[in-house]
Amino acid sequence: MLIIKNANLITMGKEDFKNGYIVLDGTKIIEIGSKFDESKFPKADIVDAMGKTVTPGLVDPHCHIGVMEEGIRFEGNDTNEMSGPIYPELRGIDSVFSKDMAFEYTYKSGITTVNTGPGSANVIGGTFCAIKTFGETLEEMVIKEETCMKMALGENPKRVYGSTNKNPGTRMASAALMREWLFKAQDYYTKTQAFLNKEEDAVKPPFDMKLHSLMRVFDGMIVKIHAHRRDDIMTAIRIAKEFNLNATIDHATEAYLIPEQIKNEGVALIIGPTLGSASKYELVNKSFKSAKVLEDANIEFAIMTDHPVITLDTTLVQAALFIKEGLSEKRALEALTIVPAKLNGIQDRVGSLEVGKDADVVIWGGPIFDIMTSPECVIINGNIVYQK
Repeated sequence: MLIIKNANLITMGKEDFKNGYIVLDGTKIIEIGSKFDESKFPKADIVDAMGKTVTPGLVDPHCHIGVMEEGIRFEGNDTNEMSGPIYPELRGIDSVFSKDMAFEYTYKSGITTVNTGPGSANVIGGTFCAIKTFGETLEEMVIKEETCMKMALGENPKRVYGSTNKNPGTRMASAALMREWLFKAQDYYTKTQAFLNKEEDAVKPPFDMKLHSLMRVFDGMIVKIHAHRRDDIMTAIRIAKEFNLNATIDHATEAYLIPEQIKNEGVALIIGPTLGSASKYELVNKSFKSAKVLEDANIEFAIMTDHPVITLDTTLVQAALFIKEGLSEKRALEALTIVPAKLNGIQDRVGSLEVGKDADVVIWGGPIFDIMTSPECVIINGNIVYQK
């Protein structure tokens, strides 16, 4: 049992505690409050936070850590299966290397959970997985083996396949392929459900691995659609509405230019990376002012790094630059904790300090968004994995 006392607890839950404590037993949070009775836990190990800020571990909602390893090229890059544009049966978890060098600096930066998976070369590219950033094997790091189905619009699929005169070579073709396979999966799903429900004359459809994986989006599996430009964002929304998908728009670089339309559609965004240069035409309008525009419009959003596009240890640098351009610190912290957990369907485990959730806790050495601040202590699954 581990107890943190004398903490400025920012829980991201219902209540914060200025001089609070939190009790971790095994891998879970079992108690949290403001009046600590040391005699109640005589055998517990105690960490005195000495008034410092304590938060849940940060959550990155979209990256490729472990899938696109640092320090090596072809041997460690399993991000995109570019032999064809439709691969819903792929699982990012099957490409994650738990000893990617990036994991160490990631948890030391206070990021305790990541959602990692395939890239955006394919129109439909397979599933992401949610994992902790510390562990010897992937099996002990996994929170959820499959969180969402990755899809992509815009430049990437068009460039990857169109440059070799294959389909898709246009935005029209990408959208058409996405629709075609969603129609097929919807039909496969309908027939499968009829068979399982023993409907009259129902016949089990012949097994198809692509459709068997993709049909889960009709059971509510989150669909993560890569789109930068406003036209691609609206195409993603159009298709999501057409098939009643539980979708997020990821990157959403130009969403801040059409906030009324985004708000009216009620779609959630995962924005970024905004740090770094505009490496392609789709990024020429990226701006650190975007998050304030989205906050002012009351649009739900999380912040992503797309690691290794920008590395996970720059998470707070990027957030600080959003704040510099007007984003509130409260909304910034939400976009790095509870909102990304929610948008990846893992809010029951991580994203806030609440009883019953995973014991992932960070004690910060100063103001969280100060560029000079770093974690003094990082706890994952109830274990101190880093102490300054």
